[in-house]
Amino acid sequence: MAIDTRTPRHTPDTSTAEMTDADLAARLVVDAGTLARRLREDGLDVHHKTSVSDVVTQADNAAERHITDLLARHRPDDGVLGEEGTLVAGSHDRRWAVDPVDGTYNFVNGSDYWCSAVALTGPDDYLLGAVHRPVTGDTFVGGSDIPTRRNGVPVARLAPGDLATGSLATYLHPPFFDDPDLADPFHRVSRGAATIRMLGSGSVDLASVACGVHTVWAQHSCPEWDWLPGRALVEGAGGSCTTVEVNGYDWFVAGRPGAVEQAVSLLRG
Repeated sequence: MAIDTRTPRHTPDTSTAEMTDADLAARLVVDAGTLARRLREDGLDVHHKTSVSDVVTQADNAAERHITDLLARHRPDDGVLGEEGTLVAGSHDRRWAVDPVDGTYNFVNGSDYWCSAVALTGPDDYLLGAVHRPVTGDTFVGGSDIPTRRNGVPVARLAPGDLATGSLATYLHPPFFDDPDLADPFHRVSRGAATIRMLGSGSVDLASVACGVHTVWAQHSCPEWDWLPGRALVEGAGGSCTTVEVNGYDWFVAGRPGAVEQAVSLLRG
């Protein structure tokens, strides 16, 4: 059966002059997520990358192509870095990081815990992120210049928190539990939280942190497309974000002020 990878029809075309970065970011993730969900409904061919849980489908590739095509039309001078191999140099300091389907293992197995995510970085620490969850219909947009919004409504600003009374969203790929350089800090920070949530989509986790659902998110060795979209949302909600090296690995931490510092202390031991 032929796979329909046409542009989703629900999104009207908008000229470059009319579309802000935030509007474009929202369109990218909504279009990509809608396309990926439609392809999942049609049936998927699944290919393994590095492990049984590290998978890719034609939906990942089609959604990334769609995002790249839109960026070529609306922001032709911007660079692009995509999880599925897109690399556009760009002619200046602005670059989009693209994760067309974040949580592909969940996506393949019928879970709703996946999303499409993008981030835009630029001069003077400019950062914008957008995340769309097709199954729930939620779209999050925010960053350094824009307070984080959920479906167009500003989220509450993140008040200081205590990790010991809050939830930690995290993930450690099971084979890495055999590596004490990763397992030990993971165990320390996990034991410091009231509860743990490990569901397998970093950008969904970070959107939940931005909305106050989780207190802290911590994960090691994150590529830009797994970190920047959600980091933008957390910072746009008044949260703290940092990177710390422990035992030769970079850990990426985001969440409520105060609780982030507690998590970093536990990771360092």
